Amino acid sequence: MKQKGSREATHAFSWYDGDPDTLSGQLDGFLKDVPDTIDGSSLPIPGARVVIAPHAGYSYSGPCAAWAYKTLDLSNAKRVFILGPSHTYYLHGCALTKFAAYSTPFGDLTVDEATVQALRATGKFKDIPNGSDEDEHSLEMHLPYLYKRIAQTFGASDRYPTVVPILVGDNKGPEEKEFGRLLAPYLRDPENAFVVSSDFCHWGLRFTYTAYAPAGRVEQLQTLRRRAERPTDPPIHESIKQLDNLAMDAVESGDHDRFVDNLKQTNNTVCGRHPIGVVMAALEELAKEKPEEGKCRFRFVQYQRSSLVEDINESSVSYASAYAII
Repeated sequence: MKQKGSREATHAFSWYDGDPDTLSGQLDGFLKDVPDTIDGSSLPIPGARVVIAPHAGYSYSGPCAAWAYKTLDLSNAKRVFILGPSHTYYLHGCALTKFAAYSTPFGDLTVDEATVQALRATGKFKDIPNGSDEDEHSLEMHLPYLYKRIAQTFGASDRYPTVVPILVGDNKGPEEKEFGRLLAPYLRDPENAFVVSSDFCHWGLRFTYTAYAPAGRVEQLQTLRRRAERPTDPPIHESIKQLDNLAMDAVESGDHDRFVDNLKQTNNTVCGRHPIGVVMAALEELAKEKPEEGKCRFRFVQYQRSSLVEDINESSVSYASAYAII
């Protein structure tokens, strides 16, 4: 099946500014606010071909996402894989776009037809319905940032890398490992970069997740009910931070099973847990082949929340940015 058509930038003028000049200035501002060095390295970090970044509206998560995109090393990239969760329809397994290009306010990014067809030929992938593809925000929210960083890196548009958009569905741990093994050869290739799309904890009654660790004891995790008294030991936002830190620690461990087990324990509403799981599994495969200190493991560099919750009637979404050197 040949890739056809261009996916519209359906969230422009709502989730982010659709005017290219205004959007460019906003992204430049976010990137400028990130330090010029992280973890003792100038940016982008050499070999940091994989990042985790959030996908909320730019007024919420744009500043946090800038930390991931400023670390991302695209210097040798010929294609960029973008893995995100499906918010618009139930998906089991993984699915590939049917579009030939993805539009942004800055211009189109071309889908890598050869790579998409090779993945499709494995028989392991489904196709994303076009309507669901255009409704989905988890992939689109990365495109303006990606376009910006590609333009900064390559200058001439005829040198721009292609993109490989993949939705990752509701998979169990062994299934994530299977897709990780399938994608590991692509991750190994120095001409490929990977963007993993995920927000972290979605806390509040509207998310049906109000987990709370009294006195910081996660082993005694409880669910706060409507009209519950305001807890102060710790405040709710500190409990949320603790839950997110445990999830991020598990991701940084490089142990896919530990990450899966952490989410089973806390039920933390990390919406991109499956894309993260698939890429962690792929990184584990590479680490087995050639163990090197400081490589093939994510390192988080920024953590933010949309608000600091103190009361059961409030809500927040957490955002985190990370990179991995290969």
